[in-house]
Amino acid sequence: MARSPVPAPKPQRGRPRDPERVRRILEAAQRHFNEHGLERASVDAIAAEAGVSKMTVYSNFGSKEGLFQAVVRDRTAPVVDGVPGAGALDPNHPEEALLAVGTRFLALARGDALGALRAVYGVAGAQPEACRAFYKEGPERANGELAAYLRRADAAGTLKVRNPLQAADLFLSMFLGSGHIRGLLKLDLPDSRENRALLREAVRVFMAAYGA
Repeated sequence: MARSPVPAPKPQRGRPRDPERVRRILEAAQRHFNEHGLERASVDAIAAEAGVSKMTVYSNFGSKEGLFQAVVRDRTAPVVDGVPGAGALDPNHPEEALLAVGTRFLALARGDALGALRAVYGVAGAQPEACRAFYKEGPERANGELAAYLRRADAAGTLKVRNPLQAADLFLSMFLGSGHIRGLLKLDLPDSRENRALLREAVRVFMAAYGA
């Protein structure tokens, strides 16, 4: 007779976490999820690499799925934290602002965000909460920050933007073409010269469409 699977222990409450130990677990988990995906990643292997017991992983994150969601949240924050917020950008100089946003977003699309995207794509449908959290804290937040800036630039008369959310989406989407896909597939990424050319052209096209 088949035995019922034993549920993973719930995270313990009332005990302070060791930040350094949690960081080791998250970093080890990120590497394993990136390499093996959620289904094939081993909690035993993650614990061994982090230098902790399997029970320590479960006591901090509850389950492998809980650990995966924690990794997604951990990797999501840098995706937009480095993108200048609306309040930090000068609405009187939209070209400079777009160059600043585009430079950071392009770096993320070519580097920091790739591992998180691969992991999330690998569990699309199976982990809706993790996917929803990634979208809300990543793409949706970045798009919202840029849209808020575009509203200010429109009010200042330096841009003419009827639909700021749509315009922000169009601008950021220009950095998610073939170079980004190559990164997701772990192929050779565009070099710095190609990235600079894409950045300049994206800003030129946007200003041609929305410049006052």
